[in-house]
Amino acid sequence: MKPIKLVCAGFGGQGVLSVGQMVALLAMKNNKEVSWMPSYGPEMRGGTANCHVVVDDSPIAAPIIASGITHLLAMNGPSLDKFLAKVAPGGTVIVNKAMIDHPLSRTDVKVIACDFPGLAEEAGAMKSQNMVAFGALIYAMEVFSKEDAKEVILEKFGGKKPELNEANLQAFEFGYSKH
Repeated sequence: MKPIKLVCAGFGGQGVLSVGQMVALLAMKNNKEVSWMPSYGPEMRGGTANCHVVVDDSPIAAPIIASGITHLLAMNGPSLDKFLAKVAPGGTVIVNKAMIDHPLSRTDVKVIACDFPGLAEEAGAMKSQNMVAFGALIYAMEVFSKEDAKEVILEKFGGKKPELNEANLQAFEFGYSKH
């Protein structure tokens, strides 16, 4: 497989670090080499947050992605502005169209625009926006199975708030299929 160089970015509280963790767990579940490197400000919510996830069949030399991003998940405009130039030509950019309403300045990347809050609300839980994003991301990566991704969701969150399991899985499905 070609290495995956993923950056998930947004405001603190949007669940971007959790999305990155789920991708890392999914990679480990599939016997891949993986690194996950978070970065966030001191704020609990509202500050910036991002994580770099590298997935490969070979050992990973550097966990920070300086350039050549293959997949960018941008939950807000500032995150898109910060990382778009680092996406490799032919890479994929997944945007939260509820918070990013301007066209991208690049035509050499694939864009998936998804209404994260709208689909999360349709799934039954506004807190599941990151699950919508995770679904769109897994679809875009074309590497991991939908079934394995759902198992990772339940492994990570299933015991914490079991009342959200159904909404989380539905939000993932919507992100995977309604992008």
